[in-house]
Amino acid sequence: MHRFAIRLPLRLEFPIGITLLVLAIVVQSCVRIAISAEPDGSKRKIVLIAGETALVDVAGHHDYLAGNACLDALLRQTSNVEIVRVENGWPSDESVLANAKAIVFYTDGGGKQAFLETPSRISAIQSLVDKGVGVVMIHQAVDFPESVAEQAKGWLGGVYVNTASGRGHWDSNHVDFPKHPITRGVTPWKINDGWLNANQFVDAMKDVTPLVWSGKEYAGSRAGLDKDIVAWCYERPKGGRSFAFTGLDAHSAWSLPGLRQLMVNGVLWTAGIDIPSSGAPADLNEDQLSAMLTPRTPKKTAKK
Repeated sequence: MHRFAIRLPLRLEFPIGITLLVLAIVVQSCVRIAISAEPDGSKRKIVLIAGETALVDVAGHHDYLAGNACLDALLRQTSNVEIVRVENGWPSDESVLANAKAIVFYTDGGGKQAFLETPSRISAIQSLVDKGVGVVMIHQAVDFPESVAEQAKGWLGGVYVNTASGRGHWDSNHVDFPKHPITRGVTPWKINDGWLNANQFVDAMKDVTPLVWSGKEYAGSRAGLDKDIVAWCYERPKGGRSFAFTGLDAHSAWSLPGLRQLMVNGVLWTAGIDIPSSGAPADLNEDQLSAMLTPRTPKKTAKK
């Protein structure tokens, strides 16, 4: 039985089967490189969409503009990331959503979300989800009217529904986190936050990973089980990742390193970016955070 060989420049000879296998591996690697490279030079585009921020309110409360300014500064600490910020809940030019690897919504909820205002906007989000674009929703953005709750579950893995879920402010102590790329480098924190819990998830919570728990009875413990889940991620069955955190009622929460780390990791993970073993960079000081606050007129002094 004859053995065929390919002669290489170094005059080493290998059986043709091994040579073809090596060539196949090389070709496959080149294809992977070509697919992973982005048109703009391998940067991954993340669009941060802030809901309308009331000018008459307590400083820092539901300050979606400041929150997205914070995320902008944090995410830019990771290389090869392009950040686009949008105000008032939806882009005036929807072309900014093109080529996005992830979109982040930090907005009011209960049907007040600007991205639910028209069927075409809902359709636009569904199209992004179908393409595998990452989706992040923060605080009240997860609060959906029953009319779109089922569709939104497909986007996020779980949603707040007024007739079945719970909400309120209470103290919680977060010390225990499951092993996941999003929890890398996350350190414990204590907070009194505005939480949305008893969220409604896809059947059997398939492909949903709980990350943080909070409830009046069990505080930040996992003992509250599914009803106390306030942060989770979702690997969508048809492709794409999602992440939700129902806290961050006040801008002051961003001062907590552990919470900040969770948020940065979560956004980057949805965009398909590898998270370092110690977590992504997430450094900000108090002066920076204060400078981001939206100027507000306190309610008690507002003109009637």
